[in-house]
Amino acid sequence: MYATFIALVCSLAGTPLAVRFFARRGYGQEIREDGPKSHLVKRGTPTMGGTIIVLSTLAAYFLTKALTAKAPTSSGLLVLFLMAGLGAVGFVDDFIKIYRQRSLGLRAKAKLVGQSVVTLAFAVMVLHFPNAVGLTPASEHVSFLRDIGWLSLGPALFVIWSDVMISGWSNAVNLTDGQDGLASGASVMAFAAYVVIGVWQYGQTCGASVGKGCYAVRDPLDMAIVAASVMGACFGFLWWNAAPAKIIMGDTGSLALGGAFAGLAICTRTELLALIIGGLFLGELLSVVIQVGSFKLRRGKRVFKMAPIHHTFELMGWPEVNITIRFWIIAGLCVALGLGVFYGGFAAAK
Repeated sequence: MYATFIALVCSLAGTPLAVRFFARRGYGQEIREDGPKSHLVKRGTPTMGGTIIVLSTLAAYFLTKALTAKAPTSSGLLVLFLMAGLGAVGFVDDFIKIYRQRSLGLRAKAKLVGQSVVTLAFAVMVLHFPNAVGLTPASEHVSFLRDIGWLSLGPALFVIWSDVMISGWSNAVNLTDGQDGLASGASVMAFAAYVVIGVWQYGQTCGASVGKGCYAVRDPLDMAIVAASVMGACFGFLWWNAAPAKIIMGDTGSLALGGAFAGLAICTRTELLALIIGGLFLGELLSVVIQVGSFKLRRGKRVFKMAPIHHTFELMGWPEVNITIRFWIIAGLCVALGLGVFYGGFAAAK
């Protein structure tokens, strides 16, 4: 509760200050020329609002630790490192767009290198820092509701697996961030799921002895605190990001949120469950993959009018607000299904 409230207040109060700061300096959004024409009116809307989400999350986490007199955990610090690191890559991308007055920031290869450096550092460190019973923030196993015992990757393959997951989720949220409030609203629900998962795992933790249905997770309560911090920050930001948006999160926010989501999935040992919880983000990513694959393999033929898929509905004449609300409903259904599967797995294990 502390983390959610602090992040909400920081984001709610800090975002309008950022709007004025960025507007005075002309830090406005550039719009892709091949996108829906209705988006052209958004040119010049202050961007890089993701800095407020990241800073509010960090403030909420560390203030919560100070208020409760608890030390930060390795798991919490590593997920926040991943979030802030990818946010920094996004910040550079956004700044180049503004500085050069174009819709393209970092080149694809440069952006991928930046993401990979942060991801690899996280993936290496997350296998270290064991606690008193030998649990590290992550394990070398692929996980669904818990680690899948027979599916151990080893350190090298785990690093590659982490890179794929983190790059995938950060880009998925980035692609979802194409309409006012869409990514921030969906993120509120996705991170709320990890608040529930973290708290539940804390109540059913294995501790020193492995019991039936318990969770061998290093710092589950801290994962809930991190998730609550991000959720509160997104809630406050959504107040100003909802249509018509006063500010856009930009790659600074979308890459950071995707990284935090992936980090929580890794550290709560729910990597494959995240595919259900983040179903909306996954759908947006797959629409781009399908579109690009079709264009290249079928000699220029497209499956959708435009990708990501929310733009297809815009070109079909759906109002932007209607698309956003309906996609929020899809995001909520994915979260509900994910939590249902999570609890079902616990009940079955008991």
